[in-house]
Amino acid sequence: MLNYNVDGPIIHIETNCLQAQICTEGYVSGVAAGTLVDKRTGAKDLGFGLSIVDFLLEPGEDEPNAPHAYHWGDKVHGNIPKRYVELPQICTQARKLPFEVVKSEKFIAVRQWFNWTIATRGRKPGSLWEQILVFPEDARYFFSTDRVTSVNTVENLALRVDMPGHLKHEQGDSFSQIYLSYYGIIPNNEFLEDFPPDAKFHYVRGRDPLPKRIIRAYQTRIGPWLAGMTLNPKDVSEAWCHQRGYVCFIEEVGQEKVQAGEMFSAAYIIGFFDSIEEMEKVYDQHYGWSNIVLKPSFEKAETFVGIHD
Repeated sequence: MLNYNVDGPIIHIETNCLQAQICTEGYVSGVAAGTLVDKRTGAKDLGFGLSIVDFLLEPGEDEPNAPHAYHWGDKVHGNIPKRYVELPQICTQARKLPFEVVKSEKFIAVRQWFNWTIATRGRKPGSLWEQILVFPEDARYFFSTDRVTSVNTVENLALRVDMPGHLKHEQGDSFSQIYLSYYGIIPNNEFLEDFPPDAKFHYVRGRDPLPKRIIRAYQTRIGPWLAGMTLNPKDVSEAWCHQRGYVCFIEEVGQEKVQAGEMFSAAYIIGFFDSIEEMEKVYDQHYGWSNIVLKPSFEKAETFVGIHD
């Protein structure tokens, strides 16, 4: 089975293994909250959506009274100074995304895009974000890639995403444990009280050893794990896993020098797995992907390939 239909702003997708919805208006980007369904077990994602996208930012402190200042120094953002580069936050403020859908014999793909409209520190707005989601016919997971083409030259440009997506719960009721490949297994009782992102379970590229894999997952109460796997570990500059009323799975990719007109990207696998070993096996089959391209073109797609950095 490999079907899709577009019902107003909602794209409905069904494969042999998954059901999903993509909202192109309202809260946008990625897969809509609670709509990724594992047909084998009935498990669903437990947050605000999957592969959700925010804004462009960089390390550093804003000047006093700077417009569009980034708020930090509390349990929400921790003691981690950053500055916005381009806004708005796509998921909550873009409101409507253009899109296109293509169906091949073996997968369905969705492309969405947005140009940021606000820039800081004398820069130009207009950098382009593109996201492609690929749903294979016979997999319990889907592929995602985010690409940013910058209109500015920025020394350390990063894209903030939610990977796999935030996790809603009440005192750990919806999940049993979390797995971070760069840390290990964490029981749900570590997330009963709020704490800032830099208090624990905080990964920073360069400060911490580069892990073999970047896998972030939670185990649902009915058994399956929901994992988000960034396929090139070098693409992840920072990763949070902290409690702020829900488990926040913010991840930042890039944070590298980008010249005006240049592009950077990251690629992911997101979906359901029965074990950590299964996650690792699938990860290793696609290790090193930083981008995903449909061939011979998106409109005439017959296959998709991973691009290594």
